[in-house]
Amino acid sequence: MADTATTASAAAAASAANASTDAPPFQLGKPRFQQTSFYGRFRHFLDIIDPRTLFVTERRLREAVQLLEDYKHGTLRPGVTNEQLWSAQKIKQAILHPDTNEKIFMPFRMSGYIPFGTPIVVGLLLPNQTLASTVFWQWLNQSHNACVNYANRNATKPSPASKFIQGYLGAVISAVSIAVGLNVLVQKANKFTPATRLLVQRFVPFPAVASANICNVVLMRYGELEEGIDVLDGDGNLVGSSKIAARHALLETALTRVVLPMPILVLPPIVMSMLEKTALLQARPRLLLPVQSLVCLAAFGLALPLAISLFPQMSEGPALPWSRDTPPHPSPQPES
Repeated sequence: MADTATTASAAAAASAANASTDAPPFQLGKPRFQQTSFYGRFRHFLDIIDPRTLFVTERRLREAVQLLEDYKHGTLRPGVTNEQLWSAQKIKQAILHPDTNEKIFMPFRMSGYIPFGTPIVVGLLLPNQTLASTVFWQWLNQSHNACVNYANRNATKPSPASKFIQGYLGAVISAVSIAVGLNVLVQKANKFTPATRLLVQRFVPFPAVASANICNVVLMRYGELEEGIDVLDGDGNLVGSSKIAARHALLETALTRVVLPMPILVLPPIVMSMLEKTALLQARPRLLLPVQSLVCLAAFGLALPLAISLFPQMSEGPALPWSRDTPPHPSPQPES
């Protein structure tokens, strides 16, 4: 009771200090923005993927962690605002794994997903790829996804390493097989002009990546279809499990992972096919790669928060709310 009282006192003090600000009252461990609307989830995930947290110093991280500890134990110094508390929580969640409390390797953090993933997207969309380059970029993409998934896994419910390996191998094999197969078919399509063949080849990465994402979801979570997933009541208490909820959750997750690579791997080829016809790029072909990189970065930065905001973290069934996913830190894991 004492801890509850002191925490309540800290919350009241922080709330009073923020009477004149726009920041919502701070809630430890809770998202800053409401998750019941698409816009709220979108704002939430923009915070999560904010690349500025990659440059937070060790000292700033310690200060953020200490501020949250002071809030938790009711020893918060006077004058601390809600904005400062939300900022501290954002920093901690971006860098430290919530279950192990260890620092996540920078390239595998959610805030590093776009800056470290964009070069891979650029590689996937390079024109006139050879068989070796197609295999390499598809392998690298799925390897990066696997590392991000593992680094941000839910460590409170340990999964056997064999499940991650199974999902990884399934994703790599399906991505490489489809990419190579489609490229071979395009090359053998005699009715295509060289320009049409080049354009069609640019769209090959999307079906390859989308199918690999679905394969990964099914292989990683097929056990839920047999065992069901947790069903919660309105207060968040566990009341049982549901196979119907598991099927619905698997469908939503698979749909999200099909939607996610769509703008990332479909929009840039369309945009680049138009930009390449401009006088500037025709006169300066060396600008093609930098321009394509910027286009991919813009598409990636827009698509990621939009796709993972499609469905709420918790979905509600006919009678009871049920958990859609057991998320890795700090959100349902996207894949590119």
